Amino acid sequence: MSDVNADSWVSSGHRPMGFPEFVIVIASIMALNPLAMDMMLPALPNIGAAFHIPVANHLQLVLSTFLIGFGVGQFVTGPLSDRFGRRPVLLGGMAVYAVASVLAVAAPSFETLLLARALQGLGTSATRVIATSIVRDCYVGRRMASVMSHAMMVFIAVPVIAPSFGQAVLLVTEWRGIFVVLMLYGLLALAWSVLRLPETLPASERRSLAPSEVLAAFRQTVTNRQTIGYATAAGSVIGALFAFVFSAQQVFTGIYHLGHYFPLAFAAIAAGTAIAAFLNARLVGSLGMRVISHGALTLYAAVAGVMLLAVSLDALPLWLFMALSALMMFSFGMMVANFTALAMEPQGHIAGTASSLYGSITTLIGIVVGMVIGQSFDGTLLPFSTGFFLSTLFSLAIVLIVEKGRLFRPHRRSAAGQDQGA
Repeated sequence: MSDVNADSWVSSGHRPMGFPEFVIVIASIMALNPLAMDMMLPALPNIGAAFHIPVANHLQLVLSTFLIGFGVGQFVTGPLSDRFGRRPVLLGGMAVYAVASVLAVAAPSFETLLLARALQGLGTSATRVIATSIVRDCYVGRRMASVMSHAMMVFIAVPVIAPSFGQAVLLVTEWRGIFVVLMLYGLLALAWSVLRLPETLPASERRSLAPSEVLAAFRQTVTNRQTIGYATAAGSVIGALFAFVFSAQQVFTGIYHLGHYFPLAFAAIAAGTAIAAFLNARLVGSLGMRVISHGALTLYAAVAGVMLLAVSLDALPLWLFMALSALMMFSFGMMVANFTALAMEPQGHIAGTASSLYGSITTLIGIVVGMVIGQSFDGTLLPFSTGFFLSTLFSLAIVLIVEKGRLFRPHRRSAAGQDQGA
């Protein structure tokens, strides 16, 4: 964005950090989640061999149990952060993440490993919710979307490099070494947050944990048309992305026979999301969140339709699959930050609770959709392409309902030129 250096634009809520450090810290905190997800992809066959797992689809549980912990944990981290502040909940979650990584290193069985993965997900639920809440504490409207997009440029680089990083670790040690790396990264992010990240929620704005107040905040979140609508739509498109990640190793090694080159193919595809985040950060200020995200969702649906048609005609060579997958990642990258900002925009006074509920809804919907599609893998791309197409149509229908049939609605400004919408 062209005006990020303007002093009047930058919030004082994250002092002593300046804007660049704030974005990097937020991104590094958020990166705990995709790093723990995508570094595991090349290790799945090794884990299966170590624990004698006979069914390849069962190895997807290493990914899905992590996401279940991530989704469930968000229900509590938001209300806790609204009551006790952002810092203690964030730091506690990161500590749980580090301890769970140690448990994974020492796991004697597949079941223990899955428990450690669920605890890792639980720990990263705090990082995801609190990062979003901190941004919402400091920024609103298009400015919030721009900050999220700048953070996403750093954050999205993780899925691009993580599988290759995981493969590099496997070249020098066994799969347990990946969890050692995850633990060390978690400790580094924890130390940085302890030393530099301030509390962004004033004591005067903290909310009670009384059940009636928590339920009232939940009710306010889920009954807001914009918040619940964009949460449901985001969950559906995330489900298609989860399905892609869950089955990526099987697709690239089983269908396209890429072997150890699989992380490079995955990185090439995931780069589309990084490019999208970079473009979104620069365009959202002038075009608005709705114009960009609705256009991206339309592209997402078109890609899904073309992929399903190509699979049905048995005409999906590797180059076309990679091109369509890169477009899928690109359109997802143009949607995700804007959908989050649109959902959170009406919830400023209960940002922590709203962020936790938004994250839980999107993650749990995504897990259900992703697991249904991923566990349907039968050695072909037909289950994935069908699920991708149907989940995208559902998301498009939800957005149409939320916007009362009006897509690409431009951002509105008041006479004073202040942000009023998206």
